[in-house]
Amino acid sequence: MTDEMQIRLNGDMRSFAAGTTLYGLIQALNLEPERVAIELNRLIVRRDSWRDTVVEAGAEIEIVMFVGGG
Repeated sequence: MTDEMQIRLNGDMRSFAAGTTLYGLIQALNLEPERVAIELNRLIVRRDSWRDTVVEAGAEIEIVMFVGGG
């Protein structure tokens, strides 16, 4: 059994496995890493830090997706 944590993701409370990294969060949400930006507790997190940034319970995360078009 995996311990779960609650975080606020884009304004909604969600459960994820404890110890999840930002990169793991992107994978769990089936998002394309090249097309998103992540704000963790009101700070933008650089893409090269996602694999090493562990999400803590109670974190507030905003994920913005870039959409192409003309």
